[in-house]
Amino acid sequence: MPNDIAIYTLTSPLHDPSAIRESTVLFLSDLALDHTFCDDDFSAYGTHALDVIYVRTGGTEMLFRQLLPRLQQQSSQPFVLLTSGQSNSLAASMEILSYLRQQGLQGEIVHGDLSDVSHRLTLLAKANKAKQQLRGQRLGVIGQPSDWLIASHADYDLVRQRLGVELVDIPMDELLTVLRETPAESLQTDAAVPPTVAPSLPGAMQIYGALRRLADSYRLSGFTLRCFDLLSAVHNTGCLALAKLNAEGLVAGCEGDVPALLTMTVVRQLTGVSGFQANPSRIDAKTGEIVFAHCTIPLDMISRYEFDTHFESGIGVGIHGWMPEGPVTVVKLAGDLSRSFIAEGTLLQNLSDPNLCRTQIKVRLDDAKQAAYFFNNPIGNHHIILAGRHRELLEQVLA
Repeated sequence: MPNDIAIYTLTSPLHDPSAIRESTVLFLSDLALDHTFCDDDFSAYGTHALDVIYVRTGGTEMLFRQLLPRLQQQSSQPFVLLTSGQSNSLAASMEILSYLRQQGLQGEIVHGDLSDVSHRLTLLAKANKAKQQLRGQRLGVIGQPSDWLIASHADYDLVRQRLGVELVDIPMDELLTVLRETPAESLQTDAAVPPTVAPSLPGAMQIYGALRRLADSYRLSGFTLRCFDLLSAVHNTGCLALAKLNAEGLVAGCEGDVPALLTMTVVRQLTGVSGFQANPSRIDAKTGEIVFAHCTIPLDMISRYEFDTHFESGIGVGIHGWMPEGPVTVVKLAGDLSRSFIAEGTLLQNLSDPNLCRTQIKVRLDDAKQAAYFFNNPIGNHHIILAGRHRELLEQVLA
């Protein structure tokens, strides 16, 4: 793919070409934006993450109207109109955007402080690139959602239409067959291995190898696993396998939760970081403080970890990880893609409560009022926590 951002121009023939070229060079230079300048050659329109139409002057409205059918053939993205505010370019952009709205088409005008303009265009490019890269991805649902996840299913057809992502059902028996054929692997780790966990480590690594082989055979970029079935089938857990696979870039979710898997996949594509799938365990609505917990966490999200057993069953291998304190984002996408929850906050501390799943973090939301969402209109129980502040970028795709 060429540079992520391409800039095309619309210019009235009434304006002096040399003066317009000079002001263009100055304006784009001041933007300090990595881009491809295509001038008035629209032949590559639609081939970049973001195609921007720089309306350089007034009197360009009819030029755009004549060009519109061609642009629609080349791209289905919303139109992005850039203006410097000189030569009546803003007025022309407003007329063009009004015309687009009348035709039922989407678009926006990017205008204002140069740093804000550069930030907005960069944000749009990142969001569009993530959408492009999502299309064609295959996500596995191994064993179907756990029985208790009565609200955590997804509309497969809608996911394919809206995100371009294919959800693939894979029977649990197929994983168990691959598991029997997979040799056990050793684990190189600096973490202490308690006696209660040591006998289960080879089997946990065998599960890791089997999931990797299954994902490769189905050409998956991620999957969610009905992991509790492994407790009875092989007397072990998938917690270590999911922790390792996420760190290796293969999105891996728990309990067959498809909306959580979709959220983790979009997050990974947008931000490049892993997400921690966890249950809200305690919430203080007054302070906006929430304790999230689960028995696995991507190994690339934590500063250190310890082995433990799986909380509910007391068997197998669980992960007690410590996330670095600091800014985080909590996010969840609905299975029918109708809505999302996005909140920024701060990870205050890591906990070690014996009555919760092994990895436990306390997060304080920036806006304590957002805690009411969990009581009034939650999207299932699992939510995804990721390091850093990503609300603005996530809203560009999820909102």
